[in-house]
Amino acid sequence: MAVRDDRIVGIGSYASIQGFVGRGTRVLDVGGKIVVPGFIDSHVHLISGGLQMARVALRSVRSRDEFIRKVKEALKDAQKGDWILGGGWNNDVWGGDLPVACWIDDITPNNPVWLSRMDGHMGLANSLTLKMAGISNDTDDPVGGTIMRNVDGEPTGLLVDSAMKLVLSIIPDSSVQERRNALMRASKHALMRGVTTVIDFGRYFPGTSVDPVWQDLADVYKWADSTGKMLIRACLFFPVETWSRLADLFQESGKALSQWIYLGGVKAFADGSLGSNSALFYEPYLDEPQNYGLKVMDLDLLLNMTLLADKSGLQVAIHAIGDKANDLVLDLFDTVVRLNTMPDRRFRIEHAQHLVSGAAARFGQQKIIASVQPEHLLDDAHSAEKKIGVDRACAGSYLFQSLLNNNAKIAFGSDWPVVDINPLGGIRTAMFRIPPGWTSAWIPSERVVLNDALNAYTISAAYASFLDDDLGSLSFGKLADFVILSTDSWDGFENGVPISVLATYVGGQQAYP
Repeated sequence: MAVRDDRIVGIGSYASIQGFVGRGTRVLDVGGKIVVPGFIDSHVHLISGGLQMARVALRSVRSRDEFIRKVKEALKDAQKGDWILGGGWNNDVWGGDLPVACWIDDITPNNPVWLSRMDGHMGLANSLTLKMAGISNDTDDPVGGTIMRNVDGEPTGLLVDSAMKLVLSIIPDSSVQERRNALMRASKHALMRGVTTVIDFGRYFPGTSVDPVWQDLADVYKWADSTGKMLIRACLFFPVETWSRLADLFQESGKALSQWIYLGGVKAFADGSLGSNSALFYEPYLDEPQNYGLKVMDLDLLLNMTLLADKSGLQVAIHAIGDKANDLVLDLFDTVVRLNTMPDRRFRIEHAQHLVSGAAARFGQQKIIASVQPEHLLDDAHSAEKKIGVDRACAGSYLFQSLLNNNAKIAFGSDWPVVDINPLGGIRTAMFRIPPGWTSAWIPSERVVLNDALNAYTISAAYASFLDDDLGSLSFGKLADFVILSTDSWDGFENGVPISVLATYVGGQQAYP
């Protein structure tokens, strides 16, 4: 492979490339190691991930006592009144009991606390935070959200989906410098894993302010770009509520603000998450027989915004996890296609975790991109069968191969900081589907082969965000983003032998290590 400036100018045999070697040419011999295109993580919250790296990390917590200990450790360097922020907890790994404010009230009387669940659709506030937010027995649930309560009607400290805005709105936003540091920290972490491009869905959640996403564009991304500090490429999505603002910017600058920053499109939410019992299903949750999940956004409003965004030439991505939510979004996209004329729109459904019979075929028929996160299944396999039953879980969960069989495009990602950025781990999970502690695959018929998993992190991921002219494959004319792996053969990987990233190159320049 020959690279000039930041693009690939030749691909071929060793002999055919020798003509490119001249005075000053750097010749890189990788010793027969595998070289792949730079991985594209199709769904991250990049600055949130970078911020989380410096906060209370609860991802590894396995018990109530460990949960409390982690919070207590965070208090050591805190002053009175300082917010204690963090997240990543997963109650399913310690038996399912949800944390409550009284777990941490005794140790945090002078510090407001907000700790989000790993999926970002639920969070725990201590009693001081509830008081500051004005949340009491008399507070009504906001539309698209739930204030969880005990048998006496008192808030437990847990807020679900749009109810989280009651607390998120009073947390002081991170400073510009903190967010710039977070971008640098997150980008270096991504490069270490071989990720050269991310599709960033920003710091927006249902019911919260749309401002942070736009502030991050101006204060963080444009700053990094203008000062030469961008380390990875980022394709940015914005809240669907701001579609007209993005359409104006798109018309002014086009898709690429530079070779580092791309404008992706708009994102909306149809439902919540499985772990928070807010993903929208046709049938109720087994552990909550009256609960079918949450419709996070009014469907008429969502349809109108999608029609307007699509007509303006913007790509639309909608979060849907439950089977009913996915059907509703497929129906909505079908309506938009009938009403708007657009040659190449590439609608996306983010997550697409649970589908009813026939839904996978609709993805292919309607040319809807399934933006999925393989490593989510490592957590969900333990809880899905308890929450929705074995039959429903095994018939419709993470149907990667079914989607491929029906000619649907799938793009892989992590949803970091929900799950760590780790394409090689995601590829392995998609191929084997063996959760921790299991000895066999969860729904083995939905395993995918290596080549399809690689495509989902490279060329298909690029296609899924209109980046395939520049990225996604090692081809003539494309940007020279590539990764050198620690092996000369995939044989060991397919038999369970670990592979790591030796080096990551962006635009032909070594970016890691």
